[in-house]
Amino acid sequence: MTSGSSNPYAPEFVAKNLPEINLPNQPPENLTIATTGASGAIFLRHFLLAVEREKRIQTVNFIASDSALRVMAEELEIKGRSDLVSQLLGKSAKASKSKIQVQANADIGANVASGSYPTDAMVVIPCSVGTLARIANGVAAQLIERAADVSLKEKRPLVLCVRETPLNKIHIRNMYRAADAGATIFPLIPAFYYRPASLDEMAREFAYRVLAHLGLPQPDAFRWKL
Repeated sequence: MTSGSSNPYAPEFVAKNLPEINLPNQPPENLTIATTGASGAIFLRHFLLAVEREKRIQTVNFIASDSALRVMAEELEIKGRSDLVSQLLGKSAKASKSKIQVQANADIGANVASGSYPTDAMVVIPCSVGTLARIANGVAAQLIERAADVSLKEKRPLVLCVRETPLNKIHIRNMYRAADAGATIFPLIPAFYYRPASLDEMAREFAYRVLAHLGLPQPDAFRWKL
């Protein structure tokens, strides 16, 4: 895809025959994904779709808060927790057994609550500022915050796709605290320079950016080229 402009400084976007990116760390094979009560469920859907396709990822533990279910019901017309992964992924999850396993947020004794469980990285998408606050201040009453706390104490990648606007000083301080503890603050802000034609394309490209940050670049992602 190109910009279609005669401007010599206009960006060009290539999606095929891309050079391999050299990354310092081993790409994650075991991923924890959480979603909370902030707007942007479409970004979660496309992140899960990309993870489901990604062959380098072998295991995914997925946690949805009660507030996240309310948002998904409003934005994606998801109905309850029954067959949640199938509802989010559609037909792709029904054709074969999904690698994505659902964990209950109330189950504080689940595998990802322990540092001995070999999770390679965790992503919270979208991450509400309430969840951010609990993570930043070590309040781990439920599984999402406990799994995030484990990621920080074990010095594993933790990506928080924070979604809120405008930000008050408490939000900003909590982002600083979480970043200072080792988390990556990855605001849920899509890009527009590649001229997305739809909300799905916008959300898919954001998902690819998060995966690239974790060491899992996607071959059909857009890249800036002058």
